[in-house]
Amino acid sequence: MASQTRIIQIEGMTCSGCVASVHTATADIDGLDTITVDLADNLATITFDDSKTSAEAIASIIDEAGFEATVANS
Repeated sequence: MASQTRIIQIEGMTCSGCVASVHTATADIDGLDTITVDLADNLATITFDDSKTSAEAIASIIDEAGFEATVANS
């Protein structure tokens, strides 16, 4: 297991309900250890097991929830 921490920019979040939607969308991702969503800065900090998932896969799931998610350059 190699734990990675990355930042995902999330456009389209306007309220705490949006933050809850991101948490709900990502709740069942195998390998996602933590996600901290910052509404004010429109980003999420994720920690995940890169043998089970990737930052890009997590961003894609956030996209599917109705937001525009982009993995920030590390």
